Amino acid sequence: MRDALAPEERHRAQATLIAALLGFFVITLDAVVVNVALPTLAHELDAGVDGLQWVVDGYTLMFGALLLSAGALVDRIGARRAFGMGLAVFVVASMVCGWAPNLAVLVAARLAQGIGAAAMMPASMALIRQAYPDPLRRGHAVAWWAMGGSVAATSGPVIGGWLVSLDWRWIFYLNLPVGLLTAAFLARTPVSPRRPAPFDAMGQAMAVLAMGALIYGAIEAGVLGLGAAPVWSAFVLALLALVAFVWSQRRGAHPMVPAGLLAPRNARISMAVGFTFMVGYFGLPFVMSLYLQQQRGLSAPETGMAFLPMMLIGLILTPFSARLAQRFGARTLIVSGLMSMAVGLAAVAALPSSAPVAGIAALMVLVGLAGPLVAPPVTAVLLSSVPGTLAGTASGVFNTSRQVGGALAVAVFGALLAQAPSFMAGMRISLVLAAGIALVTAATSMRLQPAGSPASLENP
Repeated sequence: MRDALAPEERHRAQATLIAALLGFFVITLDAVVVNVALPTLAHELDAGVDGLQWVVDGYTLMFGALLLSAGALVDRIGARRAFGMGLAVFVVASMVCGWAPNLAVLVAARLAQGIGAAAMMPASMALIRQAYPDPLRRGHAVAWWAMGGSVAATSGPVIGGWLVSLDWRWIFYLNLPVGLLTAAFLARTPVSPRRPAPFDAMGQAMAVLAMGALIYGAIEAGVLGLGAAPVWSAFVLALLALVAFVWSQRRGAHPMVPAGLLAPRNARISMAVGFTFMVGYFGLPFVMSLYLQQQRGLSAPETGMAFLPMMLIGLILTPFSARLAQRFGARTLIVSGLMSMAVGLAAVAALPSSAPVAGIAALMVLVGLAGPLVAPPVTAVLLSSVPGTLAGTASGVFNTSRQVGGALAVAVFGALLAQAPSFMAGMRISLVLAAGIALVTAATSMRLQPAGSPASLENP
């Protein structure tokens, strides 16, 4: 199979994959790595709880709000150019984060990081679609690419705990060498094709407004409560913007989300899986990082080590994901992964408050197992269900659903922790809620059809 590609073509495809993997790793890492640094940031930058929340969620806010627009931009200017532009913005913003003398500068730089990450995410998926036109090879490439995100999501507390023990600023300075290495591999990537078309200004503005208002409202709900005027006003604004967005997509001459993009059944289910999967996958590290440090008294490095088994399972299994999907089918892996997540979340929720940390770490492995079983196959299913010319747009919609799912999980779980009678009560409610969502998603995933089959392209 490897001989079917010319050596030069194979080397360029490998360089493209490495660039996409490194980019996905670093932008995912920055979504979670700061969690274990929050106590240190509070002390050194004299920050309150609401300010610390914006350090975490300001990045997610811009990331999620701009992803849909970035996906359309990737198709129009080319994946390689979009990825390079996003990488430059991300690395420069990371340096400002590390230098930040106060909380305001740090939050502003985190917002800028989110802008760069929003361009890189859909571009990385489109680069893989471009480099691996064969579905089988693409499946293997997606598995390696997904490993970057899976390992980053689970290793964030480990890496963050170690870097904080040196200096919290190294959390952000680390992005410079990784960014330079990514740029070196990107330079060997072929120029990406473009799909020239006028921008859907109305649609893109409404998409950014809807996502931004929704995530802002969810974040502030954890601080101010659902009844606060800024919170419900943000939700109303998000709803109005969503209505305007749908109207613009139906009536516009050049819609940002083409009418047929979500027509295939597999595409719609993949979007739903991306959203709900991230509720548990991002929600658990957020809740457990707070629990282990605030309730159990662990240090930042010790908290990071508790996530090490969860990280290792993703690192070990993700390279075999495509092979497993080929043998057992993508649907089997996705359903199994979501079931494992549900069991792991429910088991952690059922533990007593004095449970051994080793036991907690072992049960979190069940949630970590969902990473290699769900993320690579559902991404491959999505890319196989849409035309190659719409890969960037599809990637933007898919990753928007992922980021919004993760952002809402952090915001809602944070609100539950703050408003529950005790931390343990809020933690248990959050984890049981995430487990229930995983079960519902597993049931929905049973309707996925094999890639390329006529049923996978049906509208129902």
